[in-house]
Amino acid sequence: MKDFFQDKLIGNNCYGCGAWNKKGLRIKSFWENDEAVCIFDPQKHHAAMPPDVMNGGTISTIIDCHCVCSSIADSYKSEGREIGQGEPIWFATGFLKIDFKKPTRIDGKVTVRAKIMEKKNKSTLFIAKFFDKNEELTCQGEVLSVKVSKKWTDPKGFFH
Repeated sequence: MKDFFQDKLIGNNCYGCGAWNKKGLRIKSFWENDEAVCIFDPQKHHAAMPPDVMNGGTISTIIDCHCVCSSIADSYKSEGREIGQGEPIWFATGFLKIDFKKPTRIDGKVTVRAKIMEKKNKSTLFIAKFFDKNEELTCQGEVLSVKVSKKWTDPKGFFH
């Protein structure tokens, strides 16, 4: 069984990556050598206008959440800790850039492969490639994840 980043982010209710959001996408990410990998099985309700094509917003969310969770996992790894051990580490999206290459059909599992392109003290830039079931590149993205404070997880502290 794979060791998924999201399963260790206790209480994460994010629509894309929250293991605690029963109506969310609940993506799962893991390390494969120097790449962070996410395999997702799109369903009919993830469709765009043509019912056999994935919705661009869903694709964007998968890329975004996969890269943000990979930034969190990398930060824990850099500190020599297992994900979720000790003081929580959280990142949020600084920017998201998506380049759609061609439609992604909903006829099998899709794979996202992301690599760190630049790492700074409080941010990580990932380049992600999104592949259809035939391993054809259908989308590419860049995600800058920014480390956030504990206020991020405190509903009373963040907006008040």
